[in-house]
Amino acid sequence: MSPWNNEISKSELESNTATYVSTPEKQGGMEQLTQLTGLELVKNDVATLVNFIKIQKVRASKGMKAPSLSYHCVFIGNPGTGKTTVARILACIYKELGILEKGHLVETDRSGLVAEYVGQTAVKTNKIIDSAMGGILFIDEAYSLVTNSSNDYGKEAIATLLKRMEDDRERLVVILAGYTQEMKEFIDSNPGLQSRFNRYIEFKDYSAEELLQIYLGNLKKYEYVITDGAIEKMKRVINKAIINKDHNFGNARWVRNIFEKTLEIQANRLATDGNISNESLTTITEDDIIEND
Repeated sequence: MSPWNNEISKSELESNTATYVSTPEKQGGMEQLTQLTGLELVKNDVATLVNFIKIQKVRASKGMKAPSLSYHCVFIGNPGTGKTTVARILACIYKELGILEKGHLVETDRSGLVAEYVGQTAVKTNKIIDSAMGGILFIDEAYSLVTNSSNDYGKEAIATLLKRMEDDRERLVVILAGYTQEMKEFIDSNPGLQSRFNRYIEFKDYSAEELLQIYLGNLKKYEYVITDGAIEKMKRVINKAIINKDHNFGNARWVRNIFEKTLEIQANRLATDGNISNESLTTITEDDIIEND
């Protein structure tokens, strides 16, 4: 039993620069995953993992030897490609399979694990890990735990994490996430990380059509309809964004920002017109989309 297993409240956790995400119960994990736009390679990788786990459980139930399996993962890809969403769903799937007791997700980054002064990082890291017991600890931009500074305590956070992964291996799953090249270099730099993280799941950038479907899905969720002309204009906006994108392009986050701007522009248009009908409240037109964004 770990000496660090003190209860930590959700509010206390979130004051320590981490986010607690409960697992929705309305749908099964695989159903949630299937409904996501795009991410076909990710869906295939998760389905393969789930099938392997199920078959090994069947083997074990029949008294056959089953190889040990690591449930930890490295999610690689650019921002806004669904890494956090899939991590939440995977927590749900692991709970359904009996791997995790709670099936919740605790999301954090360097700021939630590394302290400013000597002796504090292990305490801070262990608090976050405690909150993830029975669920998944998701560390975004995990490569930032290692810097070139001689006064950096990121290595202490990594050492603490690796020890807890061993001590609490039946109760804790860890997912590290970040840019592809940076994450591979980070994992390769530490033998302890290499031995515990050998499952990489790649999140590719969304295509133009997938970005459009995400945008339209946001509209549908809030009961908006969009004119054909507005759809064509949105296609132009997306195509231009893809042509000009760099590695910081936000993918679905970018779409969310565009969606929110669309609603703001529509609100200004309606407030100026003064003639507000039910139809106008739910309709997105070409005027509501900024083409040069």
